[in-house]
Amino acid sequence: MGPVCSGEINRSPTFGTMRVLFFLVCHTLALAASGQTLSSALQQVASNNGLVGMSVVAICNGQVSDVVHTGYGDLQRGIPVEDSTRYRIASISKLVTAIGLMKLHEQGAFALDDDVSTALGFSLRNPSFPNTPITYRMLLSHQSSLQDGSGYGPFLSATYASAPPPPIAQLVTPSGAWYTADLWRTEAPGTWFAYSNLNYGILGTLIEAHSGLRFDVFMRQQVLLPLGIHGSYNIQDLNDLDHLAVLYRNNNPQVDDLGGIMPTPPDLSQYAPGTNGLFFAPQGGLRASALELGNVALMLLQNGAWNGTQILQPTSVAAMLGDEWTYNGNNGDDYYGLFRSWGLGVHRITAQPGFDVVLPGTAMFGHAGEAYGLISDLYLDPASGQALVLLTNGYAPGYAYQFGQASAFYSVEEEVYAALDTHAFPACSTVGTGTNTARELVVHDRSITWHGKGGLHLRVYDGLGRALHASWMGPGMTWRASWSGPLFILAEPGTGDPFRLRLP
Repeated sequence: MGPVCSGEINRSPTFGTMRVLFFLVCHTLALAASGQTLSSALQQVASNNGLVGMSVVAICNGQVSDVVHTGYGDLQRGIPVEDSTRYRIASISKLVTAIGLMKLHEQGAFALDDDVSTALGFSLRNPSFPNTPITYRMLLSHQSSLQDGSGYGPFLSATYASAPPPPIAQLVTPSGAWYTADLWRTEAPGTWFAYSNLNYGILGTLIEAHSGLRFDVFMRQQVLLPLGIHGSYNIQDLNDLDHLAVLYRNNNPQVDDLGGIMPTPPDLSQYAPGTNGLFFAPQGGLRASALELGNVALMLLQNGAWNGTQILQPTSVAAMLGDEWTYNGNNGDDYYGLFRSWGLGVHRITAQPGFDVVLPGTAMFGHAGEAYGLISDLYLDPASGQALVLLTNGYAPGYAYQFGQASAFYSVEEEVYAALDTHAFPACSTVGTGTNTARELVVHDRSITWHGKGGLHLRVYDGLGRALHASWMGPGMTWRASWSGPLFILAEPGTGDPFRLRLP
């Protein structure tokens, strides 16, 4: 079969400025003609990469549009991945932990630039900079100067093996039994980005100190259940272990190989909230399904609201997505090019070619995770209302993850992103194209003009999802502005369907 659309139409003076929208329409038609679907494309990705199981959720226009599962959550017992399958999601847990901390911030428990030592009850200081306070903002944005030094692993083991667990002060203060000098960087706090699990162990401890509750209890009551998430940071809260994904490397179980049987509860009779929040793994221990993580993405897309409940205030969401650190070549560890910008608990995707690209040319926000064979991703674009969730529980022998060719993500992630970009997102970026109303919107020389017969409600966003303009435009009216970088336009004609487009 020949091409569905000819590129020659892009040479038309009227449509030249609409080439982005036209490409999306033609691309969508071509996909329909090929007969391939998102499900079949993702099945092929899973097969090509030897994935044991995978869940993918796509969100368009502020609602879940596609859900695809492949393979097995429990390979040995032959239990397939389903909507109810929960994974130990690794570092996306940090994003959810940050949401919990921001709720306490909204309640006035602390200011972001307060010294955390006050709430911890001991002095948390980099020994090389004893007069520089460590703040909540520094911990959330990985600029505290803490890092996962050689003492971190042994202390974590002691945390899980002891009742009660040792206080976290024993790890991070020079007199502590598990302290090692390499837990602190040589750069001053607030001047250097270094991604660290330990930052979130401290934050989990602070959540307990401020709330008076165990970390798992506070998060379940204040964040998870209000967001429709029945997973937990505490496996004892789960009601269906048959649908808990086992995590694999080379088909060998690594974590959560429980056979559907609940493990013996830990002895928490002597646990003192506010002493060692690492016990509940705020840095990586949340178990949740892909659809439950979709609720997190929807909440952030909707300025903190989900299902009629205001989980966070819009100001808190804006603060989380804001720029706390951006790589300049000499101000932090960019993790092989993956980390180029960071907010408060949020990985900010700058879409720099060859580095942190999820969707080409699209600034996004969220978090990634990797542990025990699992890979996890949650990223959203406030400008378009698009978001994605990816969870895979591991790989078969001979299929260890490989770095990608076009970005700092793994190749399997690149393939999933490409499948979504090809099969899921064009449809929600070209709403109502059949009415041809988009032909009357002309973008030329930094101006947008409406030539339709009726009025048009125009909303314009920059690449970070910030509103630049909103107005009602009559026929022949023009909005003029100077901009740099991509623009996202939502146009709602008085007659005809709404349509969306992105401009480079």
